[in-house]
Amino acid sequence: MPAHLAFVARAAGAFLLTLVLAFPAFGQGAAPPVEAFFANPLLDDATLSPSGRYLAAISGAPGRRDVLVVVDLVENKAKAVAAYSEVDVLQFQWVNDERLIYNVSDKQVGPGGYQLASGLYAVNRDGGGMRQLASRRGVEFVSEGGSRLDRRILPWHTFMLPQRGPQDANTVYVTSPELDDYNVVRTVNLLRLDTVTGQVQTVQRPGPVDEWLLDNAGEPRLTTRSEGGKTSIHYRDPASSKWRLLAQFSTWQGSPGAFTPVGFGADGTLYVRAYEGEDTASLHTLDLATGKVNPKPLVVTPGYDFDGALVDRRGKVLGASVETDAPAIVWFDKEMQAVQQGIDKLLPGTVNLISVASRADAPWVLVRSFSDVRPVSYNLYQPSTGKLNPVGSSLDGIDPAKMGRQDPVRYKARDGREIPALLTLPPGGAAKNLPLVVLVHGGPFVRGNHWGWDPQTQFLASRGYAVLEPDFRGSTGYGMGHYRAGWKQWGLAMQDDIADGARWAIAQGTADPKRICIAGASYGGYAALMGLVKDPNLYKCAINWAGVTDINLLYDGHWSFDSDLGEEWKLHGMPVLVGDQVKDAAQLKATSPIHQAARITQPLLLAYGAVDRRVPLYHGNQFRDAVSRHNKQVEWVVYQDEGHGWTRPQNRFDFWKRVESFLGRHIGSSAAR
Repeated sequence: MPAHLAFVARAAGAFLLTLVLAFPAFGQGAAPPVEAFFANPLLDDATLSPSGRYLAAISGAPGRRDVLVVVDLVENKAKAVAAYSEVDVLQFQWVNDERLIYNVSDKQVGPGGYQLASGLYAVNRDGGGMRQLASRRGVEFVSEGGSRLDRRILPWHTFMLPQRGPQDANTVYVTSPELDDYNVVRTVNLLRLDTVTGQVQTVQRPGPVDEWLLDNAGEPRLTTRSEGGKTSIHYRDPASSKWRLLAQFSTWQGSPGAFTPVGFGADGTLYVRAYEGEDTASLHTLDLATGKVNPKPLVVTPGYDFDGALVDRRGKVLGASVETDAPAIVWFDKEMQAVQQGIDKLLPGTVNLISVASRADAPWVLVRSFSDVRPVSYNLYQPSTGKLNPVGSSLDGIDPAKMGRQDPVRYKARDGREIPALLTLPPGGAAKNLPLVVLVHGGPFVRGNHWGWDPQTQFLASRGYAVLEPDFRGSTGYGMGHYRAGWKQWGLAMQDDIADGARWAIAQGTADPKRICIAGASYGGYAALMGLVKDPNLYKCAINWAGVTDINLLYDGHWSFDSDLGEEWKLHGMPVLVGDQVKDAAQLKATSPIHQAARITQPLLLAYGAVDRRVPLYHGNQFRDAVSRHNKQVEWVVYQDEGHGWTRPQNRFDFWKRVESFLGRHIGSSAAR
């Protein structure tokens, strides 16, 4: 048995032994199969109970459904508290030390928004006291007892709030959107739900709400609402329980004094993310009396925007998570800093992110470890003894020696702007004159690249490809200047940044100039197509999955299927960040893959989900019809039950086998030189 599963195996007995048997050993020198990269996790969402005595996690294995497991860390006993033959446990939270809530989904189908209508259930940590709290797609779940009359079932649009609640009773806070006749969200209500009786109380809100923020005690304290291009933040006074407007500013363009709430300290201090006249955002506190950001930052990440969360327990903020070249935690608490140092000595070569239970006397902390060549694994650490106990790994069958090393790099775009990127090289062998895949992130106004083991990147590297992942202008996380430089630059300077990265890799001697393919999903799929339009001599081929093929289609939709992009974004965000349909009409046509399809003659692999509501199938259909008139090298696949990405493992396996074959023929070992 692998050592990393020893602790869980001792605790759970035969139940979790399936984790060990997930994948067979590989032959000497053989690359891991596609299933090793794209299977569902074997262990996911491990979380300590409020006291720290119990550990809950979602456990999976080939051939069975994902189940919710609770381990008693004192007695070394484990129990599956929610396990079904027809559905998988999707997410869970601790209500208190004795009770959990969870929802379910059928992960063997891919309905698109599979987290919607996933139901809501509660169960004791020993598997008793199970109760259905919210309906699942309008159907009551069969695995519960009791008569229909003694139960209150909330509507399907009832969701867990991904924040730590009070954890001192049987109640939790859940959200329940109010929907209009077209299922468009008008406002989001917050409900205090008793997980034993099913009784609910609706929290008074200051008006329409998009998001709620709980304080350190797990009580509602802040709301945000974006409407008419402005974001309003309301604060609930703990003494009077009355709401008041705390701040208001432009949603998309920002304004002086703008901030993003991060979390509350035990004393009621509000921590926020703000720029305060600098190019990069930092962690600050906010004066709740004036609504103004305190100018002195608490955490600064030079060259990067602060974009983390508070690490806290009940009564104290211990630190804050950050991400620069790699994720880390900045500790305010000296004892936790010492704990981190002790863990890092025991687990060298990995990023070790610590999560804590809500009570200060908890005996354990949970450690989530990973690196560029190692998938996530979980360990328990006992500060009083300095002992580390392995819990389990998210994936089995991944040999770090057969993974590619990943390095953060920077290169210059043609106008001198510095572009951050990740470069992953194949394991072992030569690092020069390699076939290159330029992998473009979606969004595009997000941080695309995060150092650490990634199945897509490592799958490509294991097949002999160098992988370059640029955070082109418009990507967030690198300062306001880098972000704003990408506004209205779809297919223009953003596209040039990507091409300049490929040319940089050629100049470095890393990439073979005759064997470069561009690939991506969503916006990345759009960039892959525009790469063939703008730089036909640079890219030999392209792969687009779930990709935008025309910006106007994002605005206008189609008679057969509408996009889920909100009207607020279409009215106030897209005209500023992407392009105005009237003022920028000529630009949108010039940067439309559909309108430029006749210029694309290189081999293409196109893949779409039939129930995608972000980039509906008509994007793919219209582009396929347009490009196929001039290009006979188009491969096309539609996954009928998928949305914006592939949720079914079988579809992931199928798609990446297609990618492997496609690349092999055009830039890989089978390609003509």
